[in-house]
Amino acid sequence: MSETAARKPVHLAVYDTYADWETGHTTAHLTQRGHVVRTVGFAAGAPVTTMGGIRIQPDLGLADLRPEDSSLLILTGASLWDTGDELAPFAAKAREFLAAGVPVAAICGATAGLAREGLLDDRAHTSGVSFYLAEQPGYGGAGNYVEADAVTDGDLITAGPTEPVAFAREVFARLDVYKPDVLDAWYGLFHDSDASAYPVLMAASAAGDA
Repeated sequence: MSETAARKPVHLAVYDTYADWETGHTTAHLTQRGHVVRTVGFAAGAPVTTMGGIRIQPDLGLADLRPEDSSLLILTGASLWDTGDELAPFAAKAREFLAAGVPVAAICGATAGLAREGLLDDRAHTSGVSFYLAEQPGYGGAGNYVEADAVTDGDLITAGPTEPVAFAREVFARLDVYKPDVLDAWYGLFHDSDASAYPVLMAASAAGDA
């Protein structure tokens, strides 16, 4: 069996008001590197509408998602994270993943959902700003908040809404998508517009050494 065939899918949570731009780098480059990305909604086949007005039909329902069938759960930002507990089941699923030792990556408002679930209390993490999480009921992780673009603590990756590239970098590092020097070049190109990084990526791609 090939390495690609042996990989478990990456699961991307989708729900109404999902912030399209926050995971574009992550999912596009995972797919280019041979990972399968599957979307997860409240119910399989029940369309959701993103913040950008794009309709997505989820591949499977949340109740059918098992940590042992996945290599990573990605939780995106969405307006719904800030208007109530409608998305709480996705945070509860994140708890299942972390308990099973399967990584979770949360960006923007999804970090608030994890805060309310108590998943940030004992893990280093970040978000948009510290006071955003401090406002979340039950949050006890203020002492573990890190002022950084993105943070990885074991199986948990967090980032704020303005850092989709840094978020992707942490996901790629956690899943060993690129070798460290190639990952540095990828980040330099897409985050810093460093033209000198481009030849590094092209050479690694040509050599099959990314």
